[in-house]
Amino acid sequence: MREALKEAQKAFDIGEVPVGCVIVKDDKIIARGYNQRETTKHVFNHAEMMAMDQACQLLNSWRLDECTLYVTIEPCVMCAGTMIQARLKRLVYGAFEPKSGAHTSIVNLFDYDYNHHVEVESGVLNLEASTIMKTFFRKLRADK
Repeated sequence: MREALKEAQKAFDIGEVPVGCVIVKDDKIIARGYNQRETTKHVFNHAEMMAMDQACQLLNSWRLDECTLYVTIEPCVMCAGTMIQARLKRLVYGAFEPKSGAHTSIVNLFDYDYNHHVEVESGVLNLEASTIMKTFFRKLRADK
């Protein structure tokens, strides 16, 4: 999760919502991502989507069934749905996302009876993950 927080800082530094992600397979980081929607003007460029795309390319497979994804914030519906479709083994995230979270905050997409179930652990380095988000939005409001 500390590596995901480093990715979130990259997003923060370029004025993006500070969400960071890493994907681990066999105890090695195989992919990284951070939010780049504003920079690229592309709706799919959430940290998780970028990292999953990178991992799929590296593994030459759409299946991430032997991987754990670490992300600083509770995933949205798009990212959670993609994790299910990719057959991700495990998701670990830091802070809850009360406005768009798809594990606990708004809906639990992982609780539906899909053909694949992702193991989910929440609250890992919650304080650090929520602090970078709060700092970013406080700065954004002050700059306006």
